[in-house]
Amino acid sequence: MSRLRDLALGLSLTLAALPAAGEVAFVTCQNGDAVSVVDLDTGTERARWEVPGKPAGVAVGKDAVFTVSPDSKTVRRFSLRGEVSASITLDGGPIGAAYDARHDRLFVSDWYNARLWALDGRTLEVQAELPAGAAPAGLALSHDGTLLAAAERDADRVSLYDTETLARLRSVSVGTRPFGLGFAPDGRLFIGNVGSNDVTVIDPASGEVLATVPVGERPYGVAFAAGRAFVTNQYENTLSVIALADLSPVATLDTGEYPEGIAATHDGRIAVANWFDNTLSVIDAASLETVAVLETADGPRAFGAFLFGGDLP
Repeated sequence: MSRLRDLALGLSLTLAALPAAGEVAFVTCQNGDAVSVVDLDTGTERARWEVPGKPAGVAVGKDAVFTVSPDSKTVRRFSLRGEVSASITLDGGPIGAAYDARHDRLFVSDWYNARLWALDGRTLEVQAELPAGAAPAGLALSHDGTLLAAAERDADRVSLYDTETLARLRSVSVGTRPFGLGFAPDGRLFIGNVGSNDVTVIDPASGEVLATVPVGERPYGVAFAAGRAFVTNQYENTLSVIALADLSPVATLDTGEYPEGIAATHDGRIAVANWFDNTLSVIDAASLETVAVLETADGPRAFGAFLFGGDLP
């Protein structure tokens, strides 16, 4: 088993070991009311933005970062420099977010009222409300941007929407209490079921359940790199690694304490937010070795697509 915490008390590895990445992580830190802006190339925290209301959900666009603060029910649009350009307080329980670049639209899930909001990507004005199952949480866009998937935790299902018409196309029963989800490079949808400790794999076009894959305790987020799926297991402090070709187990890796948000870089690394450790683990997806363990503000959640590829202004 690869160890991701060889330096148990060291919060960063030698920076010379970091490959050039040109990617920045915008990590929502719920306990610290902040976003940590972490440069994965240099291994440093470039900035720390104040974000009131205990931010958890996050989505990164080509020129903006969106945060969702459940305690204050506030969604904010930041420039890449950290200036707030728009904000809205929503009457409900906003939690998850996904940015639709094709339509410059932000989707936000409403935990309390079984719906999704579609917000204008510039002004954050509400464009539409979409019906959903009970307690919608994680949201994800397909790679071509045509489909939106919503994990409906208390309905034990996932719903799929057409991003052009905003119509709900179908709902699919999955495992118990689905929370985080993501589209694999080949288009399959992977859903982490925190109640049944498994991942449901579906064909989003037909709604067919293709497989149910056991993972660790309380799977939360999913990311993909090097022909593998990576699943954070909150209660085990581990990362399950699954081969995409046949869905066979590859490895179980140790992480920091209470891993949550997860995303893949363009150059084949996996970034994992460790909520109770206040760290971001960076893992080589091919070798399954740690590249760095980097400091963040208090309580990193990073629930959503939190990586930006390219140079900041």
